[in-house]
Amino acid sequence: MIKAFLFDLDGVIVDTAVFHYKAWKRLANQLGFDIDEEFNETLKGISRMDSLDAILKHGGISLSQESKDKYAKIKNDWYLELVNKMTVNDILPGVEIFLKETSFLGIKIALGSASKNASLILEKTGIIDLFDAIIDGNHVSRSKPDPEVFLKGAEALGVEKEACVVFEDAFAGIQAAKAAKMRAVGIGSAEVLYNADLITKGLFEMSPSEIITKLL
Repeated sequence: MIKAFLFDLDGVIVDTAVFHYKAWKRLANQLGFDIDEEFNETLKGISRMDSLDAILKHGGISLSQESKDKYAKIKNDWYLELVNKMTVNDILPGVEIFLKETSFLGIKIALGSASKNASLILEKTGIIDLFDAIIDGNHVSRSKPDPEVFLKGAEALGVEKEACVVFEDAFAGIQAAKAAKMRAVGIGSAEVLYNADLITKGLFEMSPSEIITKLL
């Protein structure tokens, strides 16, 4: 039985990856180096501080914890400037219908994201009420590929982990789902997300019923 769907946020529900990229690139430039889109792909699904550590390593820069906290806040402020302009038009194609159909089937819905701004994003896009539970960067201490965020999602929904399906666009997120003993639907390319149980281009491509049928 499949009783719950757990969704990553960026790249699955909305696409704020470009916002993160712009903010991180701006920070890297301020520190005297640059990052490109290819490097930014490696930051998908990991926490803000882990992303900063990776960027600093990329730039060959070592900072105190105090300085890292300061720069992480600066980046987040720049990111939030962009997030605060989001509307319902920023939801990815097919997402709202998919979530409503999922709920109609009696399947519970949770968010499992590293973003500490997840609730704000869902509020800005008008879909927060479609989620039964929200587990984000404020609720976990370990980043994907650690399964903590999805295990806490299952716990919040009151559903056994084996009855959960995770929707992810990042390799680390699929790894986290597998580590949690959950099925995983990859949103994106089969070349990148080859460890997923099922691949789709987006939630517009298949209905919840079709996904359940294919997984079972």
